[in-house]
Parts: sequence; C-alpha cells; structure tokens
Amino acid sequence: MSFLDHRPLFHGHVLLIPKIHVLLMSDLPTDRVQEFFMEAQRLERAVEAGLEANGSMILINNVVSQSVPHLHLHVIPRRKKDGLRFWLGPRHPYNSEHPAELYADKIRLALASV
Repeated sequence: MSFLDHRPLFHGHVLLIPKIHVLLMSDLPTDRVQEFFMEAQRLERAVEAGLEANGSMILINNVVSQSVPHLHLHVIPRRKKDGLRFWLGPRHPYNSEHPAELYADKIRLALASV
C-alpha cells in the first residue's frame, strides 16, 4: 500500500508499506521482498515523472528514527538546491583509531552467519 506522508519533507512525499505487519525490513518475508521493491521502483518513477522532480531519495529507517513501528519506505521527490541537507551529517571518517578494514571485517563475519 502507498499513500502520501502526512508530514512530508516535500509535497509528493510517499510512503510504501507492506499489508502484513512487520517492524523491520529484515522481518519482511523473503517471498514478499521482490514485490515490495518492485512497487518501490514504480513509485520512484511515478513521483519523479509526475512531479517533474530531478530525482528522489529512497529511505527506510530501522528502529532509530522510525516514528511508526511498521516497515515503511519513503519516496521523497528531490530538486536541485531544495535545501535538504539534514541527513548528510555529521560524518565520521575512518582513521587509525577506527580503521575501515576493522568494520569491513566485522560485517563480513556477520554476513557469513546471516
């Protein structure tokens, strides 16, 4: 199901939700993932074409910043110089205290057991 966000970042901000109740993207049953993301693609194209947007931002929050306890995917129309910058920072670059390879190794190890 999809509908307009009641507190849109920009007019035409759409939410896509599965009809079944799941909290997180990882809770969505495997047999429903393809259909969910194919619909997300359709919405992305429709939002951009229908609103003559330069592009869009596709966003899913899992737990942190998730205001509604149900999986929902945002399709947010974007335009050049629209002023949206909040999600770009702060950045935390890798360094000698936090080397990128350490984080990559942890993720690789977790992937092996998922």
